[in-house]
Amino acid sequence: MSDRTILIVDDDEGVSESLRSALIDEGYTVRVVGDGKTALSLLRQWEPDLVLLDIWLPDIDGISVLEKIRQEERPIQVVVMSGHGTVESAVKATKLGAFDFLEKPISLEKLLVTIHNIYAMQVLRQENIELRKRVGDAAELIGESRAIADLLEQVRKAAPTNSGVMITGENGTGKELVARKIHDWSLRQSEPFVEVNCAAIPEELIESELFGYERGAFTGATARKKGKFELAHGGTLFLDEIGDMSLRTQAKILRVLQEQQFQRIGGAETVKINVRIVAATNKDLSQEIERGHFREDLFYRLNVIPLYVPPLRERAEDIPLLVTHFLGQIAAQNGRKLKPIDLIVISRLQAYYWPGNVRELKNIVERMFILSTGETITESDLPPLFHDPKESGGSLSGTDELFRKPNLKGAKGDFERVYITKKLEEFGGNITKTAEAIGIERSHLHRKIKNYEIPS
Repeated sequence: MSDRTILIVDDDEGVSESLRSALIDEGYTVRVVGDGKTALSLLRQWEPDLVLLDIWLPDIDGISVLEKIRQEERPIQVVVMSGHGTVESAVKATKLGAFDFLEKPISLEKLLVTIHNIYAMQVLRQENIELRKRVGDAAELIGESRAIADLLEQVRKAAPTNSGVMITGENGTGKELVARKIHDWSLRQSEPFVEVNCAAIPEELIESELFGYERGAFTGATARKKGKFELAHGGTLFLDEIGDMSLRTQAKILRVLQEQQFQRIGGAETVKINVRIVAATNKDLSQEIERGHFREDLFYRLNVIPLYVPPLRERAEDIPLLVTHFLGQIAAQNGRKLKPIDLIVISRLQAYYWPGNVRELKNIVERMFILSTGETITESDLPPLFHDPKESGGSLSGTDELFRKPNLKGAKGDFERVYITKKLEEFGGNITKTAEAIGIERSHLHRKIKNYEIPS
């Protein structure tokens, strides 16, 4: 609502001109129309923050205009005005979603207070939306493991800078949480954090999503739309799954990063920006570069500070903390009493390989909480795959032996050594292909081969 735009719908030229002049003096952008049909036609092309709507209009009455606005589910606040106000019309307008009902002659002081309240409410609503986004469905970076402690220390060092950050890691590990933490701990924390999932937006739409467009730029472009770069001005733009972005879009991103300016689609105006880029991917971009799928110059522009988010199986000691957090979160969301969980369940969760990482853990905990019929979550509430040892670790052979190991570390280490050895054999010892197949970076695979003393 940064443009502070208001539409006045009133056929009394004296009233509308008086209101227009006063509101312009207060810094608002104001347009005036004198009948309902013209107002509805204009609203199909332009979306103001607020409509000041007279009930008595020469063609259709204001209540009908209000009904049309609400039927189209437009996020526009409406203040109804009338020189012949009745309790009945005021009640009807309120039921239809009008913010307020003002009687003529309009008190300018009361009108300005009402408008101020509308904008204050919108700011509060936006802050609540942003807060919900920050809380999200997952946890904060919860954990006391060495892996998480090291990652948080790197985030603390990177956050206060303006350098590009590249976050890598498997799906479900919490790369978005790391990006938000970088923003929250940065000097840009009071400015926008804007996220773009590059894998979820079709190729033909990604440029308009990133750079915005002008009215008439293409069929369906009925009004100007700001892109993600413009919305993130002064703050942080998070490009999630950037490895899925096309080469054409990569070239345009690189140019924007170099020049810190761009033009909206269909526009001639140059939009200057000040944006910090944080990118994330579950792909090995060095491999993507070799294949010609990712620009090397863009990679070096983004990969100034590389951060790696470890998979859950590498920090299984954090699982009890995560489970406790998720149980409290799920109980609160469902308005239900918190249930304790047996230690044997925690042990079984810690022994699992977690291909879906923290996201999968949250889903399992939610399933157990919802479907459990007792006062306590017990081993019987675990999903079927946890009751079949051959499925629990995803290993290729000898899973029963893993469950006879004296501790989790030994079982996990044995599993990874056997699994990596088998995969290396499957791909003829090719490190690049093996790393891609098991979803980790080549450098990370090299470290594991060395740590487990796997013959190469």
